[in-house]
Amino acid sequence: MKTLYTLLFSIVASALIAQQQHDHAHHYPIQAIPFQQVKLQDKLWAPRIEVVRNSTIPHVFRKNQETGRVKNFEMAASTNPDRVCSVFPFDDTDLYKLIEGVAYALRTKADPKLQAKVDSLITIIGAAQEPDGYLYTFRTIVERRNNPNLVANVDARGANLSWLTGPRWAKEDDLSHELYNAGHLYEAAVAWYEATGKRNLLDIALKNANLVDQSFGPGKLQKAPGHQEIELGLVKLYQTTGEKRWLDLAKFFIDVRGYGEPYSQNHLKVKDQRDAQGHAVRLAYMYAAVTDISALTGTDEYSTALKAVWEDIVNKQIYITGGVGATGSNEGFGGAYDLPNYSAYCETCSSIAFVNWSHKLFQLTGDARYLDVVELTLYNALNAGMSLSGDHFFYPNPLESRKNVARTEWFSCACCPPNLVRFYSSLAGLFYAQKENELYLNLFAASQTSFETNKGKKKIKVDIQLESEYPSNGLIKVRVNPAQPNAFTLKVRIPGWARGEAIPLGLYNFVDAKTQNIVFKVNGVVFPVSVSGGYATIKRNWKKGDVLEFELPMDVQRVAAHPLVKADEKRYALKSGPFVYCIEGRDQADDRVLNMLVSKDAKISRQFEPNLLGGQATLQFEGQLVTKKLSETSAELKPMSLKAIPYYAWANRGRDNMLVWLPYDVSVAKAIAQPTLATKSKLTASPELKGALTAASDQSAPKSSGDGESTFVHWWPHFGTQEWLQYTFPDAQQVSKVRVYWFDDGATGGGCRVPQSWRVLYLDNGEWKPVTTSQAYTTNKDAWNEVKFDAVKTTALKIELQLKEKVSAGVHEWEVE
Repeated sequence: MKTLYTLLFSIVASALIAQQQHDHAHHYPIQAIPFQQVKLQDKLWAPRIEVVRNSTIPHVFRKNQETGRVKNFEMAASTNPDRVCSVFPFDDTDLYKLIEGVAYALRTKADPKLQAKVDSLITIIGAAQEPDGYLYTFRTIVERRNNPNLVANVDARGANLSWLTGPRWAKEDDLSHELYNAGHLYEAAVAWYEATGKRNLLDIALKNANLVDQSFGPGKLQKAPGHQEIELGLVKLYQTTGEKRWLDLAKFFIDVRGYGEPYSQNHLKVKDQRDAQGHAVRLAYMYAAVTDISALTGTDEYSTALKAVWEDIVNKQIYITGGVGATGSNEGFGGAYDLPNYSAYCETCSSIAFVNWSHKLFQLTGDARYLDVVELTLYNALNAGMSLSGDHFFYPNPLESRKNVARTEWFSCACCPPNLVRFYSSLAGLFYAQKENELYLNLFAASQTSFETNKGKKKIKVDIQLESEYPSNGLIKVRVNPAQPNAFTLKVRIPGWARGEAIPLGLYNFVDAKTQNIVFKVNGVVFPVSVSGGYATIKRNWKKGDVLEFELPMDVQRVAAHPLVKADEKRYALKSGPFVYCIEGRDQADDRVLNMLVSKDAKISRQFEPNLLGGQATLQFEGQLVTKKLSETSAELKPMSLKAIPYYAWANRGRDNMLVWLPYDVSVAKAIAQPTLATKSKLTASPELKGALTAASDQSAPKSSGDGESTFVHWWPHFGTQEWLQYTFPDAQQVSKVRVYWFDDGATGGGCRVPQSWRVLYLDNGEWKPVTTSQAYTTNKDAWNEVKFDAVKTTALKIELQLKEKVSAGVHEWEVE
């Protein structure tokens, strides 16, 4: 019976797809040239995409197996599952995103073995699906065994997952991610169908979508997804099948919002939202879907919200690298001008989501400023998320490092690696677009593509060959080859940075803005163009062999932040073309780049180094090492020659110091820390301490216990345990005082608090003994906690902490005298 049902379902669905009309009543006014029709041939993106194909995809396959994500589906298919095999209920999506990315890779290069590997995964996924279409491995495993203990403590965040034994969708507007999982399934299914023509995953997706449609909507469950994504998946189902109910359901999930929290943008009706709040990935996924719905329905009801929220981000809440989502506590927006650098979150997934949303806004409006931001984020924050080797990843992307971060090969919450697979594999779809007889050249890379123009009722194919070393230099040559002479328009985007604008809306500005006249030539002859809305328009009767040439200025420019961005006060960043630059320790004679001062008048030269990090355009200039501060306005300085590299390439040579915003005023420069007993000692800790141990002795005094810009160590997610930190001195020392500054991020919703209690112990002939003191051990927030004790001579000192129940603890700084 089940086989007959599946067969009938497949026949009906196939008929619907066969009947679909791709000329829906409404669509995007500007259509992207599909990625599979664009062949990138440059030295930046083409190799990056090959690295993803040859390294990242196999790596992500392997990690999905090793971490139990595939096993979860096998368990869900079993009649007697014995465990949940991974950490989070949304881990299913890591397989879906991988399949989507592989599908895109197969559209540009056939690989039968890779295709067969995915087909085997799809068989496992299908076996895990419940008869009515429900597909969510965690709950299915628990339900089939009727044993809630299968998920006890599986969530690394310490969350209570007992709701998995309750009704479906009960926690959907909170934390279940049932619809989030479904959305990624739909996107993968459509991609796989388009790449292979196979319905195996699409049938699974449509069966699940039918269940969702039966469960949600007017007169049914009226809940918004806690994590937006299904809306994007439903739009793709609509575009593939032509069934309007999927578009209607996507719109329902948008319009039902307005009864919850800002964290998931549920605090107001979407059309009434005006600023960016909450989780950055959720917001960008949601507004990308809203942009789709606006284009595909022709409605303008969301237009004010779309424009206002995007402008709020770009005007007040974006980093110079194009990263969005400043705070880690909510993985999202921290508020206007709150853009700390060391603790910057800038999740890789939020960069991907923001690029996709901004690109859709361009397709809807034709406004080039959306592409200015696409380019900024793409070349910097997003591209930094993956190592040059393609097998290590950043989750957050800070703008300052104190040897405290490095890319890792996987995460317990592993959304970013498979997201990068699907993004890079379809990256070429960002470069060109078309509106009737207008071809948009949006991003620049050596590449080939083709499109069709209309000449009366006749379509004429036009081949485009773009030749350039961009972004190593700005010279661009476009060979235009129509099948026959043909009148059409090339619209060439003039990047904002080439027009004297660091970023739209002025959150960042060039210190010495330069406006240069860009000369366009056709077949070697200057061609007069009009520039409007960020585009140069070249309209003529093109013939085979025509060549368009122009050069974008790649001058190095200093960037200053808005005065209200206090984190960047009296500092500047360096930018050349699309790249933001940073200084990394190992490129300098002295790696202490956090203690550098760089004059506003420093002369900066630019050169290409083919043997550095795969080939990089680097910047050279003079700076000064601040060896000692004498006052707020003077310091002892040591001249230094400095080198800067593109931000995206940092951290490919191990942990290091790194800085994007360079101080030019002594008052904000940091002097080298002077040696103390703590800095000369070896620091050790109880197991699983997080953070660089030197953070506890680096003399970085915090402004408060929750100061994310000050270094700290912590034991999260250890709760209610006894932990310790220990200094082992270089030789026996007499000590009589300690000061501790606790880390406590409770004010921002974090999981660390001051400890329940603590004490100091010293090593005496191999035995740990408590020091003798008449003072109380205080656990004050936002202050030093000092204890004086009877002097002891020892080779080691330890502080022992008792953590409070259900929370962890951490230490900013521990001083010893």
